[in-house]
Amino acid sequence: MRRLVLAAVAAAVLGASGAQAQPAAKDQCILTRLLQGHTVGTDGHTLYFGANGTDVYQVTTGGPCLAHATASDSIVLRDFGQGKICKPLDLELTVRGTRCVVDKLTKLTPEQISALPKRLQP
Repeated sequence: MRRLVLAAVAAAVLGASGAQAQPAAKDQCILTRLLQGHTVGTDGHTLYFGANGTDVYQVTTGGPCLAHATASDSIVLRDFGQGKICKPLDLELTVRGTRCVVDKLTKLTPEQISALPKRLQP
């Protein structure tokens, strides 16, 4: 069973880190209440999750923290109390108690979603 555990937490704004990501366009933000289902890629650092019944997002982590994760593992996404995720810095990802650094957050096009193997579609 695929489970996506969402935890919206109130936290202080993150301090500056290495590279500053540009904010996504307003329509590119993901409302966390619309997230549903996830799959784990085969490369150890890619996660796909669904939103709003039609959209699919690809999360890429800085390291192989997803290497031993499966689709049945609980994935915890924290949005720091904003209720939406617009850029990688807005997201904290935890798998099996291990925090993952999110490098990239991409909304897939319908063509990219169709090209995903069925087993990777959330």
